[in-house]
Amino acid sequence: MSGIHTIPQPAAHPRAFLEYLYRSAVTRALPLHCMAEFLPLPPDPESGGRTLVLGAGKAGGAMAQAVEALWPADHPLRGLVVTRYHHVPPRPPGLAQRIEVVEAAHPVPDAAGQVAAQRMLDMAQGLRPQDLVLCLMSGGASALLTLPVELLTLAQKQALNQALLASGASISEMNCVRKHLSRIKGGRLAAACAPARVVTLAISDVPGDDPGTIGSGPTVADASTCAEALAVLRRYSIALPAPVVTALEAGALETPKPGDAVFRGHGVQLVATPGHSLEAAADAARAAGLEAYVLGDDLEGESREVAKVHAALARAVARRGQPFKRPCVILSGGETTVTLRAQPHGTPRGRGGRAGEFCLGLAQALQAQPGVHALAADTDGIDGVEDNAGAYVGPDTLQRARGLGLSIGQFLDRNDAYGYFHGLGDLVITGPTFTNVNDFRAILVL
Repeated sequence: MSGIHTIPQPAAHPRAFLEYLYRSAVTRALPLHCMAEFLPLPPDPESGGRTLVLGAGKAGGAMAQAVEALWPADHPLRGLVVTRYHHVPPRPPGLAQRIEVVEAAHPVPDAAGQVAAQRMLDMAQGLRPQDLVLCLMSGGASALLTLPVELLTLAQKQALNQALLASGASISEMNCVRKHLSRIKGGRLAAACAPARVVTLAISDVPGDDPGTIGSGPTVADASTCAEALAVLRRYSIALPAPVVTALEAGALETPKPGDAVFRGHGVQLVATPGHSLEAAADAARAAGLEAYVLGDDLEGESREVAKVHAALARAVARRGQPFKRPCVILSGGETTVTLRAQPHGTPRGRGGRAGEFCLGLAQALQAQPGVHALAADTDGIDGVEDNAGAYVGPDTLQRARGLGLSIGQFLDRNDAYGYFHGLGDLVITGPTFTNVNDFRAILVL
């Protein structure tokens, strides 16, 4: 992410200005910008302590490089980090690689992620009290760090992930299930590292910044239960093999709980959060002479429904100057959901993610309100599984779409935000940003 120093004029270049705010938010969450003050001291050389780095997430490659750049050169460092395919940032000239970085699939796990997770557990064996484990966690780690319980095959775990993603379940509900069906999540990696000291540095992509939810908390105690995981599966009518259901009913897949001795002396630091990034964007807007209002960094719900609320607020500001005076920027973050609608047989399923669906719903609800422009994008640069980060909405979006024969209602019905905004040339495409603090939404009211 570059080019954030020139501030586009909001009235003259609203789209460029909104993209500038997005870049400001992403830059605040880049690992090299935010990790230095949180790194622990290396083990005392006289103790013979070693440092092992383990990590996973869309920001994993960038976090590993930040540690390599910031860690004292005279202190040994080794480790393994797994990130999403094509999410390894270019290596800066002269920076020696001391941490191995491998790639795996997201959002549906694959065999590469399973191999990486098993290797991490193997590397954790034989650690001593004087050793340090530096765990680097960021959004996407749940899928990337997959190691299903023995009763579940990888193919079954993949099907489970797909069902959860399509169900409309919240991130906390999905992670509750993932923790109890994994050999590495829900504190189990910390248990494998005992008796070494574990320090977790996390980039939060979850509402509320709960460390136990980021990547399904491999190094964090888990207060949820097998019974709660089973309730989530039943709530969304997601089937599992009978032996797995039996094990959950019996509590045989329980996770390490708060107070367990394996967590003694451990620490967790949030090095970047959605709130940090939204405030960076707000500061950038204020520097351009606009008032900025942050609605919250933990908004949840169906993307199209959240969009309706944002649209109502933006129209009230544009028409009546209430509750905020214009010109202004309205910001929000969090993790919305998209429930995929059933399609007639033979009809291809639409392409799009949370940010794109939000923009579809927003454009429909704004009803071409003059003076209102918006951008929604995922801070990792990938909205769902396509190549766009999100999309842009302007006062002329509906008119231009009708001129091309594009019905916004039809695209909403088939969850096809990508197709709609691609036709308009209004996709926001950034490529991987090498960080992830979840959804970013900005509405400019002129």
